[in-house]
Order: sequence, then structure tokens, then C-alpha cells
Amino acid sequence: MYFFYSVQYRPHLCPRMQPFILLFWLLFLHTCSQTFCQSPAQSPAATQTKAPVPPPPPAGPTDTLQILLKAGRFLSFVRLMKATHVDTQLFSQLNSSTDGITMFAPNDNAFTSLVAGAVGSLNDREKLEFVQFHILPRFLSISDFQTLSNPVKTLAGSDRKFPLTITTSDNSVTVSSGLTKTSISNTIYTDKQVAIYEVDKVLVPKDLFPPAPPAPAPAKPLAEPDSVAPRDASSALVIAWQHRVNVVLFGAGLYIAALVMDP
Repeated sequence: MYFFYSVQYRPHLCPRMQPFILLFWLLFLHTCSQTFCQSPAQSPAATQTKAPVPPPPPAGPTDTLQILLKAGRFLSFVRLMKATHVDTQLFSQLNSSTDGITMFAPNDNAFTSLVAGAVGSLNDREKLEFVQFHILPRFLSISDFQTLSNPVKTLAGSDRKFPLTITTSDNSVTVSSGLTKTSISNTIYTDKQVAIYEVDKVLVPKDLFPPAPPAPAPAKPLAEPDSVAPRDASSALVIAWQHRVNVVLFGAGLYIAALVMDP
């Protein structure tokens, strides 16, 4: 402003120069106003960068319980798995091992063929072994059953105490516990680590359900009295009397003969 004031009120300056000086001053003010009105440039350090999005966590082990519930026809077996905590055991095993599991899941109709109260009569340890008997501690596809060595070991323990036999014929896979025999009717789920197959009968282990002893043979009826016995007895009595009579007669005859021959 001082320069502008000095230009206007100094008559000794050349009148022709005054418009140029004034124009220069206006351009100078315009340039300064733009420079001071601009916001200060942000430093690279102040610029916020978005943090990289972490990758999603790896999926957990397969939830066998949810698979059976989703299928909708294995409620009896699901209740036993929950009661014995086998579902928790399987989750832990799948989380810590790469061997996988194979499950033979009996459907609800299979349980109706059991004797009433058969499973309820088992204690807690026996119920656990009963459920584990339906599960193998490794993953087996349908084609793997053709190369198995019997008996097959289950989660229930020793294959001597809980023997399970698996055989194949054409496209059929037969599973036998020694007391029950059934075939795989459907593949419920498989993911290269877990295989769940549907069976139409409950696998009943001999160690938990020993076969009933055979019924004793019926007792022989008492022999009826022999109706011929009295007749035989009387005949023997008659013969004895006849023998005695003969002896007496023989003796009498000898005595008479002796008298006659004696002069």
C-alpha cells in the first residue's frame, strides 16, 4: 500500500510511467493473494496410509455334528455323541492330526430295531465305547475299503476287544460287528479328511452286548410205569412155585423109591 500511495502522490514521476507501475503493482498483489490463500502442502509423513487387510483365518476342523444335524435323520446318534462328548473328541483330533476320521452313522430307523432299553442299560464308559465303535481313526474313501486288512481298529480301542470287519463286493461295502451286518447305503459327507457314511443298522459290539446263552434243553419226561412189569412179576412167582413143587416131588419120589427097593 505504501508503494501504491507513493506512486499516486508523487507528481515528479513521469505521467506515462504511472499506468505501468500501477499495473505491475496490481499483478503483484494478485500473485501474493493466491500464494497466501493456498493451504500448506501436507508432508508425506502426515499422509495416512491404509493398513493392509489381514488374510482371513484358516477354517477350523470339520464339524461332524452339524453335518449330521443338517442331514436330518441322525438325531438318535447325535444325542449319543453329545452325551458321551465324542463330538468334542473328534473336533480335537481333527485339529491336531492329519489322519482324519471315517464314521459309520446309523440313521434313526436303525435304532428302532434294537431291543428296547439296550443302549440305556449301558454305563457311561460303555456308551462312550458304543459310539466310538462306529468311528475309525483315519480317513477312508470308498475305494480304500478294497485294500483294508481285517479286523479294522476303531476309536473304541483294541481290534481284539472290538473287532470290526469290512468287506467289498462290486460296488457294495459291508460292515460287520459279529452280531450285526450292514452295508453303506449313502455317502453323507467327504472332504479328504472326514468321511461320513450312512448305515441302516446299528453296529453292536460283542463285548458290550454278548449273545444270550442258549436255552437249556427241555427235561426228559419221567418214564411211565411199565404196565408189563406186574405180569412179569407174577410169571416169575409162578415159576418159582413150580420149581419148589418139582423139588418136593423129586424128593418124594426118591424117598418112595428107596422104601420100595429096601427088602
